[in-house]
This record gives sequence, C-alpha cells and structure tokens, in this order.
Amino acid sequence: MANTLDPMDLKQIITLSLDGFSNRKIATTLGISRNTVNSYMRFFTASDYSFKELLSFDNARLSALFPSHTTIDNERHDELMLYCEGVNKARNHPGFTFLYHYQEYAQQASQPYSYTQFMEHYRRKYAKVKGSMKLEHEAGNEMYIDYAGKKLHVVNKETGEIIPVEVFIAILPNSQYTYVEANLSQKREDLIISCGNALHYYGGVPKAIVSDNLKSAVTRASKYEPEINRSFKDFARHYNCVINPTRSYAPQDKALVENAVHLVYQRIYYPLREMTFFSLQDLNREIKRLLVGYNNLLFQRKEASRRELFQSVEREYLKPLPTSAYEIKDYKRAKVQKMGYVYFSPDKSYYSVPYRYIGKKTLIHYTKTVVEVYYNHVRIALHQRNPSKGSYNTNTDDLSSTHKGYTSWSPEYFKNKAAPHGAHVVTCVEKILADNEYPETGYKRVMGLIQLHKSYGSKRLDNACKRALQADATSYMHIKNILKNNLDQSSLFYQDLEEDKTHIPSHQNIRGAAAYQ
Repeated sequence: MANTLDPMDLKQIITLSLDGFSNRKIATTLGISRNTVNSYMRFFTASDYSFKELLSFDNARLSALFPSHTTIDNERHDELMLYCEGVNKARNHPGFTFLYHYQEYAQQASQPYSYTQFMEHYRRKYAKVKGSMKLEHEAGNEMYIDYAGKKLHVVNKETGEIIPVEVFIAILPNSQYTYVEANLSQKREDLIISCGNALHYYGGVPKAIVSDNLKSAVTRASKYEPEINRSFKDFARHYNCVINPTRSYAPQDKALVENAVHLVYQRIYYPLREMTFFSLQDLNREIKRLLVGYNNLLFQRKEASRRELFQSVEREYLKPLPTSAYEIKDYKRAKVQKMGYVYFSPDKSYYSVPYRYIGKKTLIHYTKTVVEVYYNHVRIALHQRNPSKGSYNTNTDDLSSTHKGYTSWSPEYFKNKAAPHGAHVVTCVEKILADNEYPETGYKRVMGLIQLHKSYGSKRLDNACKRALQADATSYMHIKNILKNNLDQSSLFYQDLEEDKTHIPSHQNIRGAAAYQ
C-alpha cells in the first residue's frame, strides 16, 4: 500500500529545489520516486504561489493544496530490489542476459514492473561498479553525523560512580571540518541539541544532514524510504535543511564519518585516557581544546588543514543560521473541557482555546517556553508556557460570554465569595482547595458549597460548615447532608452530649436528648 507524502516532505522538496537540486537529485536525496517529485514540481509551478510562499505555509494549508499524491509502493519496490541483488551477483556468469532474468522475475512477482522500469530501477541501484572509488563531495551540501562506538566517562564526585557518556561526531565532508561533543545519551533530545550545537559551531547550515539509522532520528528504518522522527524533521525545518538517513546495509554511505570516528579515537580519546572528569561540562571543555588542534592539523597530502579548507572553500556555501535556536518540541493529547480549556499534564495547568472547539480532541505541541494547541493540524491557540502548577492561562478572546467569568477563578476569588456567608464557610473553602490536587476539581466543589446559601441561607450554611469542621469532614456532600437533615440547627450542648454519651447511661442519654427536643 502506498504512503501519502507528509507535508514536511513537501517542504523538503521545495527547500532542495530552491537550493538548486535537480528533480532527479531531490528524489535520490529524499529516497522517493523521481516521478513523484516531477509530479509535485509541476503542481508547485502551476499553483498561484511562489516556492518561497509555499514554504511559509503551515502543514494544513499545504496538505489542502496538494492532498493526494503518493510515493512508490514499498512492498512492490522492495520485492524488485531483492531480486536485483541476485541478478547483480550473476552478471559475470557466461550467457547472462537481463531479458532472461526479467522473464523469470515477471513470472514470480505478484505485480511485475515493465521491462523498461525493471532496467531503470536496476541501473539506478547499480549505476557504477562498487569499489573504493573516491567520492567528491560538494561544498556546503551535507553534514554527516554519527556516534562513536566507544564511550568516554565522567565520575560522580559524591559516590565515585563511573558514568559512561556518548560521543557525538559531525563532519562536513568537503573540508572534513569536524565537531565533537559528549552527552549523556543518544536519545532524541540529546541528538537534536548536539546537531544544533554543531551547526552553530560551523556558523551555517548545509543543505542536508546525513544521519545513521539511529532510533532517535529514524522512526522506521528502510533501505529506500525511511521515516524520519517528527521532532528531528521539525528541527530540520527550523534550520531550512533536510534529513537524509544513510541506507541500511550500505556502509559506503557513511565511510567518511566512520573514518572520522577512528581519527577522533586517536587524536581526542587517546590524549584523554589518563584524565578524570567530574562533570560533562569539564569533559566537553577539554574536547573543545583538543578539537582546535585536530582541525588545525595539516593533511598529509595537502598543504592545508581542515580549518583552512573550511574557511577558504566550504563556509561560503553554507546557508545562514536562523535568528533563534531550535527548541525541542514534545506532544500531548488533550480534550477541550466544557469551560474552554485543555488540561496540560506536564505542569498540571490549563490553557484556553476558542470555545467552538469544546469537546474536541486536540494535540498540544510544547517547548520550554511555548504551548501550542492544534486541531486537525491547524493551530488554534498559542500561549507562553507558565510553569506554575494549577495555573489557568487565558486569552479572553477564546472564551464565550458565559465562560469569561471563569477567567478570574483563583483561591483568593473563592475566599472573597465565601466571606459574606461567614468565617466557617471561608475556612471550609480553604480546606477543600488545599485538599484537591487539581485546582479545577476544588473550584467546582467550593462553587457548589457557596451556592448552598441560596437554598438554606448564609447563617445555616455557616453553622453547617462549623459542624463539618468540628467533625473534620468538610466535603461538599457532607455539608449538604447536614443542611438537608437540619443537623446544623442542633445546639453545641447537643453536640457535647453526643460526644460524651459514652459516659452517660443509655436511659439518661435518651431523656437528655428528649429534654433538648
């Protein structure tokens, strides 16, 4: 079954086209069908918008303009590629012909390609005889990234525990200018932070980032059409480049960065072998110092260093950095509540959305500073993130007239509401709010409590709250039952009698109660 192109993939096609890539090269870089790229380019050109305007559109608008075109059929294509591997092994056998193998393939395939397509796919896969041919890398075109197989270590000063750390390596292949950084893991957050640090170290952005098939970078690995992690793709979008993972089982795709790893072992790991570091910051400070010498070292067969080649050739081909660094996004699903807010679980707080979305299921995109709420890929609310637990964050334009009164809800608001009805009511309100982890639950309960004065009057409500406080049972239902059963009208003598009844004979207790009645 074919997969629909993600809107981010459409933006990658546009980005590479603006960078001067041919349709064929775009298809090769992104790992999708050249015919698909050709089709999209025709639609882009025929639209009423320039490529730069299309690049500025959000995902929903881009999907609406170009909704239904698909990539290659993965299963059918993979079946052909597996067959071609056997064909290539037989090429040197006497009497070999492509026609013979095509006829054999056509008989066994469920949906065979035509002979012309068969040859086109084969030649694309085996364009040249594999060997140790030196690849010429275009300046500013790519940045290769990988993690070293061997780890460095830091020591916990308190416990003496030796903590292994990962080592991230990036290299610009034209100049071989290298960046190295240690971090705690290979997780998505650490990978994205390291990539951002590498781009800022270089002072510019290449057209593509070539990664290994890391779990933090690639959601679904594939030899021909891998699925990029959403956050990593969003990172690339922010820096105006694309992600191009290396092919599985194709070590030649990352030979340069593998060689850089071995050089890092020699020129950074080895000098660090007898040093002890008590923090990641100290380790990275020493790596940065050694990296200067590594990049300044002259190549054996060139009269220049990596730094000189970068400064004189490659730097001018890099695209400029964006004005702000990328902030990692995370995602949470939330349903819009009846009051027009979504509950944001990481901070246990609430954010308003337009009231017409009440009852809808949304996706919250959030960073350390911003909270965005999306419905069907369209952003419906944007807030500055407020880390205060239980806060209500409101854009009053979002709320209907019936909901705008809720914007002032707070503990102080409800204490002021309770004050006219008596000191015991205020104390009950304070206790209910303190006992509820989620503010919205407490607000609803104290609102119900205060509303009881409409049915029973303020004096009775205050007396009921007094009895509830003495019994240490200040729930809304308990106070309501006190009022409903007229227990609030009993005197303190009756209460004392109840508390001391264990010291009075049962017949006296009955007579005393009867006398009070």
